[in-house]
Amino acid sequence: MTTASVKAATSESMPMLSARTIAALARKEIRESLRNRWFLFYTVAFTMLSLAISYVSLAGTGSVGFAGFGRTAAGLINLVLLIVPLMGLTIGAGSLSAEQENGTLAYLIAQPLGRLEVLLGKFLGLGLAMFASLAMGFGVCAGVIALRSGGGNAASFLGVLWMAMLLALAMLSVGVLISTLTRRAAVATGTAVFLWLTLVFLGDLGLMGGSVVFKLRVDELFHLSLINPLQVFKMSAIGSFDATLDVLGPAGLYAMRTYGDSLQMILIGVLVAWSVVPLTLAAFVLHRKSIT
Repeated sequence: MTTASVKAATSESMPMLSARTIAALARKEIRESLRNRWFLFYTVAFTMLSLAISYVSLAGTGSVGFAGFGRTAAGLINLVLLIVPLMGLTIGAGSLSAEQENGTLAYLIAQPLGRLEVLLGKFLGLGLAMFASLAMGFGVCAGVIALRSGGGNAASFLGVLWMAMLLALAMLSVGVLISTLTRRAAVATGTAVFLWLTLVFLGDLGLMGGSVVFKLRVDELFHLSLINPLQVFKMSAIGSFDATLDVLGPAGLYAMRTYGDSLQMILIGVLVAWSVVPLTLAAFVLHRKSIT
């Protein structure tokens, strides 16, 4: 086989990616996403609930008004755990399955576009749209807090926002993988909601039950919690406060004593892996999938 034929075969099996094409697809996805009523619903719901958490946090101490950044950020962790995974999973699940169901995906693939370009363009566009939605929700809440309560520890507020965006990317990646494995949007969305419920209920409750039933050691309990990205987000968000993880029980104390200052980087690395690995699997599935 000649050198030219080897290069030709390689280019066919590994098509060159065009950054311009991916950017164009991402812009198209952003425009469509920002017109999606679900993005508006998630943004408004998150903003209103954030403001409510800030008000209730300060009212619980006997004062009236809005709590500062630090107290609100602590309350936002549980809100993020509920809304952001549901948002990422459902939006990602409908990204490719809906277009395959109505024939749009086959039309895109018929164009001089690589399947990986389509996947990356959609993921990038949806990710940026989710970032805009979260930034808008956090931004409105931060503006009201700054005006009404005078601020406080804004760094902890930004830390929760940063971790929420990492969690959003991780859940979006899993949702895109679900979308490549199914051909109907309803099935993909139902699978995403079921997975969201599983991750939520297998959080603290699942770990507590598992530790009692299987008599797990503290180190096993901590390593098991790393499988759930929601638990990883919770630990990393609490760590962004420069607070101790003893609020998470023996597993949190074990993590702090074992990994020390490197624990936060480990948790961020796990969230990044949750973003990269499912997206890589989605690219492999889409490459081998028959699209009609």
